[in-house]
Amino acid sequence: MATAAEGLPEAEDPAVETAEEAKEPAEADINELCKDMFSKMATYLTGELTATSEDYKLLENMNKLTSLKYLEMKDIAINISRNLKDLNQKYAALQPYLEQINLIEEQVAALEQAAYKLDAYSKKLDEQYSKLLTETFLLNTQSKFGLFCTYLLRLVEAGF
Repeated sequence: MATAAEGLPEAEDPAVETAEEAKEPAEADINELCKDMFSKMATYLTGELTATSEDYKLLENMNKLTSLKYLEMKDIAINISRNLKDLNQKYAALQPYLEQINLIEEQVAALEQAAYKLDAYSKKLDEQYSKLLTETFLLNTQSKFGLFCTYLLRLVEAGF
């Protein structure tokens, strides 16, 4: 294989690059490139500022909507507060009636207990009365039977 030291041209070796001398671009090219760069930079910055501006507009709209929602919630809270005050006033107005109902309920419970006691007492009296009636009936029956037997004996003795 031949090398550059042997006098062969270097272009034949694919691994070797040839160096070129750096040349400054012409003044017109530099001005044109600068204008192009500034134009593109202005477009980029305008886009960035527009995006930021749109973000702020979005935030502003979100803040307005949030403010409206808070106003609605405030109105709802005011209505709830007003209704709660009305309910408390109505409850206060009903309080004497509720106390009367509680008193009546206690009296009904006491009356119910008295009714149970009266029922038990009446059953006891009924038992005693029934027992007394039975005893009286037996006595009456025995005495009537005794009288009947005495009458029969007298009839038999008299010869009937």
